[in-house]
Amino acid sequence: MKNYDTLSEAITGLQADGYVYDFNLKSHCLECATLKLELNPEDFEVDGMFRFEGMSSTDDNSVLYAISSKNGIKGLLVDAYGVYAENISEAMRKKLR
Repeated sequence: MKNYDTLSEAITGLQADGYVYDFNLKSHCLECATLKLELNPEDFEVDGMFRFEGMSSTDDNSVLYAISSKNGIKGLLVDAYGVYAENISEAMRKKLR
């Protein structure tokens, strides 16, 4: 996968590559509200991971995941890391490493 300088550039580039759905991180799965779909750790792969650090504050750190499901759905998960990282199951933590 390509390297990106900014989060917005990465989102735009990955959307052009077909990662069009938005995923939300739940404690045990990924959720796509648009499709009313939940993906358990065994149902998806992480195709790429991109970290971005805020220029003015380390509190502005984020990570972008390019996700593809076993049934061909491709989307993006944006999540904070560090201080604001979500509480997730160990299976989800391992999958998103």
